[in-house]
Amino acid sequence: MRLGQLLKGIRIIREFQGREELFQDTALFSVVNSADIKSIAADSRKCSRGSLFIAVKGAVTDGSKFIKSAIEKGAQYIVCENIPEEEEEPIRRGDRDQITYIIVKSSREAEAMIAVNNFQNPSQKLQLIGVTGTNGKTSIATLLYKTFTALKHKCGLISTIANYIGEEKLPAINTTPGPLELNSLLDRMVTEGCTYCFMEVSSHAIDQARILGLKYAGGIFTNLTHDHLDYHKTFENYRNCKKQFFDTLPEDAFALSNIDDRNGEFMVQNTKAQIHRYSTHNVADFKTRIIEQSIDGMLLNINGTEVWCNFIGEYNAENLTAIYGTAILLGAPHDEVIKIMSSLKSVSGRLEYFRGEDNIIAAVDYAHTPDALENVLKTLKALKPVGELICVFGCGGDRDKTKRPEMGAIAGKYSDRIFVTSDNPRTEDPMAIIENIKAGMNADSVLKAKFIPDRIHAIQNAVATAKPGSIILVAGKGHEDYQIIGTEKRHMDDMETVKEAFRLREYNNTK
Repeated sequence: MRLGQLLKGIRIIREFQGREELFQDTALFSVVNSADIKSIAADSRKCSRGSLFIAVKGAVTDGSKFIKSAIEKGAQYIVCENIPEEEEEPIRRGDRDQITYIIVKSSREAEAMIAVNNFQNPSQKLQLIGVTGTNGKTSIATLLYKTFTALKHKCGLISTIANYIGEEKLPAINTTPGPLELNSLLDRMVTEGCTYCFMEVSSHAIDQARILGLKYAGGIFTNLTHDHLDYHKTFENYRNCKKQFFDTLPEDAFALSNIDDRNGEFMVQNTKAQIHRYSTHNVADFKTRIIEQSIDGMLLNINGTEVWCNFIGEYNAENLTAIYGTAILLGAPHDEVIKIMSSLKSVSGRLEYFRGEDNIIAAVDYAHTPDALENVLKTLKALKPVGELICVFGCGGDRDKTKRPEMGAIAGKYSDRIFVTSDNPRTEDPMAIIENIKAGMNADSVLKAKFIPDRIHAIQNAVATAKPGSIILVAGKGHEDYQIIGTEKRHMDDMETVKEAFRLREYNNTK
């Protein structure tokens, strides 16, 4: 694509080639703008001859530090917010005469718009639905993908667990990919005939302009609780960041908000989109009531129709209501949606459970925030296990420390026994993280807790010591099949570990 086309809609401060300001030379400006860009990269290592390199200024690293490296790899066009001092001298000497620099107000916004322009606005060619909030994003996006696939539509999915183009599964690195990867995925979906894409929208993606320039047909708000304050610093910043997504929805889109959450109305108060609401407690466009539930599922009344679903818990009832409401807003028939909902299964790592010997049930869940942990523990406690409710959990290292004592207090409130362990400790001392969690526990909670930094040993201990009829919750990692210790990523799967622990228990009981 021509450089001028790629730069459409970007706030440019100045452009120059070598030492020459482009706007001072109309002919030169015209030639440069018509230059054919061979490839685009925001990673200097991916540059080649004739590349356009976008030096993105991030929260941790400033891409302008890699301009020299990009040029050495062959990049000829540089988009940046500033040129580092070490590059100024080569420019003055004329060593960079053939290099075109485009100085922009925001390199993040520039990357997003270049990506949109390069792939010719793929989001405008399908029905793109964004799901945002603290908890429930993965479940809602994934189950919408499954619902519309069952309705015979070819769909795309962009989620924490995996990305899909039709039935093709692609690995997911971030909840919401960077702009170049994101628009490339959407472009492939369009090319391969997808008519819908269901996408998780993280607060980081909103704040970092990864979704800038995308056209959404609808947006869903799930809930807002304590998370990512290591990045956003305050809850208000986090909340306002989420709201930006709804503020930018177009008039022909819908905004579907969970009004059981105290931020539900706040999210949509300035949106131009058509507002709809869902609830399990209040009067709403889409209303669900739980009639009965067991570990195997629950009977729901959704907008006057009863349906048995293979999920438990009020938070899952909320998620299913959002799925139903979205399907109806997108024109799907009520009866078909209800039928499909009765056959949906839990998303990987979201309250997946395994029945072991002695009628012990172990559930694996991604709950890694105070609200999510409380929701799943309350749900399991409501089942009134014959034995104990045992909780195995930890908190991630190098992340929001303020939620650790909250999660310790919640585990103590609902659990009969607790195993505090490691999540992904990363570069933090696992015992220091555990001490942060312990700080939120009262004396009674500490007495019923064991503090075991090795996650595998903690799970094995929980299973080995569980009374018959107990429920064990292993929380925090869910679908993740790895553990990050230091900077090393090691294989570690909670469900695999649970099943192996039950085999050990059975073996020990037969000796």
